[in-house]
Amino acid sequence: MSEHRRKPSQPQGGGRAAARRGQTGPSSGRRAAPRGATGSPADSYESGGEEERPYTGRAEARRAAQRSSSGGRRRGADATGPGGRRGGPDGPGRARASGPVKKRFIDYPRAGKSGAGRWMPSWKLVTGTFLTFCGGLLVAAGIGYAMVGVPNPNDTALAQNNVFYWSDNTQMAATGGQTNRQIVGPEAIPKAMKNAVVSAENASFYKDRGVDPKGIARAFVNMARGGETQGGSTITQQYVKNTYLNQDQTITRKFKELFISIKVNSKLSKDQILAGYLNTAYYGRNAYGIQAAAQAYFGVDADKLSTEQCVFLASVLKGPNLYNPDGGVGALADPDSNTKRVKERWKWILDREVTVGNMTQAERTKIKTFPTLKKVNSTLSGQTGYLVDIAKEYVAKKAGITPEQLEKGGYRIYTTFDKKKVTELEKAVKATKKSFLDTKARPKTDKDVQFGAASVDPKTGAIVALYGGDGFDKGHYSNNANTTGVPVGSTWKPIVLATAMQYGTYKTTPQALSPMARYNGDDLLVIKDQNGDPIMGNDGKPFRQKNEGTKAWGMVTLKKAMEQSINSPFAQLGVDVGLSKTRKVAESMGILPDSFDQGNLNNVSFSLGTSTPSAIRMADAYGTFAASGSHYEPYSVTKVLKDSKPLSQFKPPAEKTAMSENVANNVTDVLQNVVQNGTGKKVADMGFPVAGKTGTTDKNKSAWFVGYTRELSTAVTLFRSDPKTSKLESMNGTGGVASVHGGDIPAQVWKDYMAVALKNSKHEDFPKAEPLGEILNASPSPSPTPSTTPSPSASPTPSNSPSPSISSSPTASPTDTCGNFSWNCGNNGGTDAGSSGGPTGSTSPTPTATNTNGNTRGNGNGGIFAGQNGG
Repeated sequence: MSEHRRKPSQPQGGGRAAARRGQTGPSSGRRAAPRGATGSPADSYESGGEEERPYTGRAEARRAAQRSSSGGRRRGADATGPGGRRGGPDGPGRARASGPVKKRFIDYPRAGKSGAGRWMPSWKLVTGTFLTFCGGLLVAAGIGYAMVGVPNPNDTALAQNNVFYWSDNTQMAATGGQTNRQIVGPEAIPKAMKNAVVSAENASFYKDRGVDPKGIARAFVNMARGGETQGGSTITQQYVKNTYLNQDQTITRKFKELFISIKVNSKLSKDQILAGYLNTAYYGRNAYGIQAAAQAYFGVDADKLSTEQCVFLASVLKGPNLYNPDGGVGALADPDSNTKRVKERWKWILDREVTVGNMTQAERTKIKTFPTLKKVNSTLSGQTGYLVDIAKEYVAKKAGITPEQLEKGGYRIYTTFDKKKVTELEKAVKATKKSFLDTKARPKTDKDVQFGAASVDPKTGAIVALYGGDGFDKGHYSNNANTTGVPVGSTWKPIVLATAMQYGTYKTTPQALSPMARYNGDDLLVIKDQNGDPIMGNDGKPFRQKNEGTKAWGMVTLKKAMEQSINSPFAQLGVDVGLSKTRKVAESMGILPDSFDQGNLNNVSFSLGTSTPSAIRMADAYGTFAASGSHYEPYSVTKVLKDSKPLSQFKPPAEKTAMSENVANNVTDVLQNVVQNGTGKKVADMGFPVAGKTGTTDKNKSAWFVGYTRELSTAVTLFRSDPKTSKLESMNGTGGVASVHGGDIPAQVWKDYMAVALKNSKHEDFPKAEPLGEILNASPSPSPTPSTTPSPSASPTPSNSPSPSISSSPTASPTDTCGNFSWNCGNNGGTDAGSSGGPTGSTSPTPTATNTNGNTRGNGNGGIFAGQNGG
């Protein structure tokens, strides 16, 4: 610091006056000592000093000295340089104070550090933070433990009903609630039940502390990531979870559940905890608790359950919706699949008991027979059970909850179902069944015949009516309106035609194909791939498509081929368009990919209806034609209230464009012709505009009619299934006729229902179809001569490797009499049934009336083909 800014040292024994008196030289009043008066070497600078400054007053000297010693705000005098404000390179700069820094309670960022060091916490800060966090957790845990109480199993008996409403807001049904619950003590629960549940769900139950830290950590991490939540992994945690009617998966609720579990484990014995769990669990059949479950499934009290029965109930606890043999909500929860699952788990639990030491191998060996279940009783009569199941499935999917959570109750569910239309559809089915079937006179052919039907509003996608079967109260629990196991036959052909008009064929792309394009309609036509080469059959020879009859149609328009439902033109058309494009269009119309015939995805037969959509999906798909190409996803619920508050997920489905308007209108024009002049003549006299298509499958295993107006689209299916195996059986001879077709029985049900359902409607004309596409004249394939025509044989067995086989389905002989259910009236020799031979893509299971992707539709088992867009 500049010397001239420093305060002069004071001599001992005197103040400022003494210092002043001690100076030499003349004085000039209050002037300060001149530079150099002290005789200090610092009084002169290296540069040789500078001119003496005039004396100033004493006050000014004092202020200068104070500024120098305190590092004041003002800049000091320059040390060197003429007129410069700062000193030279070695001169003093600006002076600042360096007093002590005030200490902080938390030294972060750290004082006295620079750069990254300021942000590096000290070990004291880290240790203090950790100890504070641990202390906070202990305090929170102590408070949480003190605040929660041990649950009372009886409190869960307050579960509410779920109430379902018709579309006019009147009550349709109420399910669930407290009507089937009874609490029993630990002593009333068989040891076999305890061993089975502990072995299956929590082998360390009698040793653990009631919680699984690893499982809890996984659950929290999963919730933080936004993934699926996980339930309690110990029996104690599951018991606590069962006592919550509100199953919201939140961090707060998880913490509370954790504290309750710890407290339950410390306050109750293990047997009390296990009894609480078994008394609060849901077992299906509207049974809450082991006593209700024992009565619902076996008609006995809980303490009378056998080991086999106990293991069954322990198996159902895995998830009643998927393990109750009665079936459940959703496509995967059909009775057959559920029965298979529960039997596999039943065996696994028995083996597991041996593994964990709760049963000896000798005891296990004696248990071989799966228990016989009591026939289920239902309070839901008629079609109500099927309607409730459809609504439950929709709510569970949209709200993101499990069917078991839905059973907890408290929901008010407003559906799209029209009570009058449901009643009329059921009347139409019953009237046709009464006049057509006679199980006493024809038990071998008329028993086990099933009807299914669904009706959808094309302008919204709302499911307004359905027929699922005889009713829950009659023991029929499989919903025939929602089955995915019945091949749709020739009702698939309009989708193939729509694809051709939307995308064209490999010969016309990008130009669309006109419905007036001509294809060869001869029987046993050789089908060619997109390279023009014959598709080879199982016998190593060119594959030939079989029609219903042997008539040589020659070159026919696609409109004519649809009218008479001739197979060969559509078998070739599907190849020309590309089956991948057909699947794309089908999906855009609402057909679920799961219902595609997986064994024939790339085979000729795919175009002829081997896939198995439900009646609901077929009605919705044809609704796309009725709505001029606009598609709405089918839905069954308009509004849901939970504890009087509306859930936000239930908005009507948005409109999507499945195809251009003119393509849809052209398909409608073709299907109007089917009704007026073809296989759908039975419904021609409705009195208002109607379009539709018949469908019949190989060996007469199913028959369909799907038709629509601008106001309503309805699909009706008819099939026969073995009640023991659920496999489809032939309907040849059913109703006393040689063969049942879509144009007779299903069409009659459709007609009777639609006549009443649309009685008071304002009937709207279909939009006019404008000409489109190229009128292609596909070159004919060589027609077989009578000498080379294979004789009919049995349908080919699906095989992964080619094997020679060509088959044809039985055909009824023509008759001049057109009775009420005559199958061949107005068909002029061409119907919508037929079969063919050839290799299949893969072995696939026989379809059932519930959930399968079977391959029993012989309407074209073609070989795997290649070529441009061929898949």
